[in-house]
Amino acid sequence: MIKTSGLRKSFRSGRTTVDAVRGVDLDVGDGEIFGFLGPNGAGKTTTLRMLATLIRPDGGSALVAGIDLRQRPGEVRRRIGYVAQGGGTWDEVSAREELAYQVRLYGIGPAEARRRAHEAVDAFQLTEFADRHCKTYSGGQRRRVDIALGVIHRPRVVFLDEPTTGLDPQSRAHMWNEVRRLRDEGMTIFLTTHYLEEADALCDRVAIIDHGTIVAVDSPAELKRQVAGDVVTLDLADDPTTVAADLERQPYVRELERSGDNGLRLVVDAGATAMPQIMRHVDAAGATISAIELHRPSLDDVFLARTGRSLRDTGSQS
Repeated sequence: MIKTSGLRKSFRSGRTTVDAVRGVDLDVGDGEIFGFLGPNGAGKTTTLRMLATLIRPDGGSALVAGIDLRQRPGEVRRRIGYVAQGGGTWDEVSAREELAYQVRLYGIGPAEARRRAHEAVDAFQLTEFADRHCKTYSGGQRRRVDIALGVIHRPRVVFLDEPTTGLDPQSRAHMWNEVRRLRDEGMTIFLTTHYLEEADALCDRVAIIDHGTIVAVDSPAELKRQVAGDVVTLDLADDPTTVAADLERQPYVRELERSGDNGLRLVVDAGATAMPQIMRHVDAAGATISAIELHRPSLDDVFLARTGRSLRDTGSQS
């Protein structure tokens, strides 16, 4: 549904040329929820805006919904929906009026526009406030209207730029359900997000971009699996030297290091199966466990492994 090869974009800043996107290759399948992660300045929003025909690439090629992005941008626009991070609702009209007007922009008659607006109000659970002016809506309500506006013309691909930024946890969870529903209805979803847990829970696959290039693409589970195992941390009541020597010989322990006075940090193949074995070895050595914790790799660990930096510490926008 989206295929790019060598997609590039540069910007002039005074006498300096900034390479925002440096040859991005993507292949997004039909019906996927595809996440795009990257720190501030990585190029993710620039890539999104190129794919949505809002800015023209300097080089490379791209097909969106089967259409050549550079040769037929107008046809691409007819097949996609785009929801900007800042939203686009008008304060002085109602959601129902906005939705009907949006449909009319695609050359559809007034009766059908009203029917589709009514369907969207029901589908996005807007009934309670759909006939009030948008200026009275909460942030979560506005965001639901934004996404309804982006898909009311029934596009094949929907681009969502930070769809849950600023929402409370309940509104964010509701938005996740809406995105899943759109996918179940046959749409392909391409979204940027700086919430690592959102990408993990929502996306079928994730691409991580850094300094304008893709550093990793795969399912969240597979990306995390590629990081060197789970981490088990142990705090013992006594000196851990004997226990450490025993655990180092076990085949499921990839790495072991001391942590503090009586602590151990173990990198293991599978934490759920390793923890009972670790506890048995500690017990056999006559030692006492004060605390034991299992830490599974996160997408931030993936970014750290690929770039040497934490995604949480680098910012999120761009």
